[in-house]
Amino acid sequence: MEGRKNNLMIIKDLKKFISHLEKKNELIRIKEEVSPHLEITEITDRVSKLHGKSLLFENVQGHTIPVLMNAFGSMKRTAMALGVNKVEEISNLFSDLLKNELPSGWLDKIKLLPKLKRFLSLAPKIVANPPCQQVIYREKEVSLSSIPILFCWPEDGGRFITLPTVFTKHPLTKKRNVGMYRMHVYDDRTTGMHWHTHKVGAEHYRQAEKLKQRLEVAVAIGPDPIVTYAATAPLPPEIDEIQFASFLHNTPVEMAKCLTIDQEVPANAQFVLEGYVEPGERHIEGPFGDHTGYYSPADPYPVFHLTCLTHQKDPIYPATIVGKPPMEDCYLAKATERIFLPLIKAQLPELVELNLPMEGVFHNLALVSINKSYPGQAKKVMSSLWGMGQMMFTKIIIVFEDDVNVHNLSDVLWRLGNDIDPRRDIIFFEGPADALDHAASNAHLGSKMGIDATRKWSEEGYPRQWPNIIKMDPEVIKKIDHLWPKLGIT
Repeated sequence: MEGRKNNLMIIKDLKKFISHLEKKNELIRIKEEVSPHLEITEITDRVSKLHGKSLLFENVQGHTIPVLMNAFGSMKRTAMALGVNKVEEISNLFSDLLKNELPSGWLDKIKLLPKLKRFLSLAPKIVANPPCQQVIYREKEVSLSSIPILFCWPEDGGRFITLPTVFTKHPLTKKRNVGMYRMHVYDDRTTGMHWHTHKVGAEHYRQAEKLKQRLEVAVAIGPDPIVTYAATAPLPPEIDEIQFASFLHNTPVEMAKCLTIDQEVPANAQFVLEGYVEPGERHIEGPFGDHTGYYSPADPYPVFHLTCLTHQKDPIYPATIVGKPPMEDCYLAKATERIFLPLIKAQLPELVELNLPMEGVFHNLALVSINKSYPGQAKKVMSSLWGMGQMMFTKIIIVFEDDVNVHNLSDVLWRLGNDIDPRRDIIFFEGPADALDHAASNAHLGSKMGIDATRKWSEEGYPRQWPNIIKMDPEVIKKIDHLWPKLGIT
């Protein structure tokens, strides 16, 4: 662990993170023998629903490698993984950066970030003899069978690697992308590569197919927690996830050159899979119990061929499960909501708060509050949000005014029911749909709904005076506050 300017600790190795979790009483060691076939999922799911601790399964049936689960499964642990007390500290850092520069628009501000001195001075660092290559398997020695890869849910199509950081490069520009894409294990040397059509990894593969060349792919499993988070972050293609991780580290991420392909991976990863996908090759991937709480169906996806497997001595295998919220991935998504809120506000200065509820599984529901200053502003905000990166998948956007706490669902539902006229205040729009949206009429294309739950003005077709909310006289509140302890009411 390394110190940070704010005296918090950045954890640069998964094993050190586990030690830190245990020191903070955020880890339970499971010593009973448990099967990676369904049983680890059932235990972890119960703990997730209780908002419980991280789990280290030390006695995995048929394996000698421990399995780490639910490491990011609370806002507290997610903040610990990022080296802060609260994830809002990172969003405050973004706010400070944006205040110090005066680009003209949203895209300019996003492109500005990698140009800042701090980004440039924290470029990844290549190291020799990395821990991730302490044990090396090549050619016929390569096999996934030694890794305790989970069979998560009863109707899954097989075992899945669920927490991989997948490294690709654009075939022409050589621009790196790091994403998190599940991997369906077909046999000891091949897996599926679940690249949704909208993802950057999928674009790299499409470009490789146009050139009729194979795309080299590296998969790091169990890098430091910040790199794992960076792989999930909705960064624009202009920003390198490893540079972003270095930015969060406040020090360069140490990288290692792969042994059989032209890729670099985090030097401290627990496991590294090196290989390639061939142009035009597809295999049925799935079904898979997904973060929507439903099984995503089996579909053809590219095939990853393993050429080399390396790992640390005495590695630990980190995995996750997804399903009906709350689950571990919900906290990563909430961290992203908090961290990137300043960048959204940079384009929408009227935006006050944003809540992507866990029950909305990231892309189904967005609750927004704004400072309303002109007619139709709520609809303008909806349109703007649908035009921002992965916000394009949001199925329902509800806009309130700034006196509504969008994180208080009781307040939200009360105001929603009272403050809309459905015919006047609901709009529909068609656009890209998340690949996992099973309700969409067509794959990758569906409808959106926007609800204007703000107070209506006469210019918006409301001819009457909007009523006041019932509130008590402040002097009476003050008097009763003073009297309350004497009333004997508990």
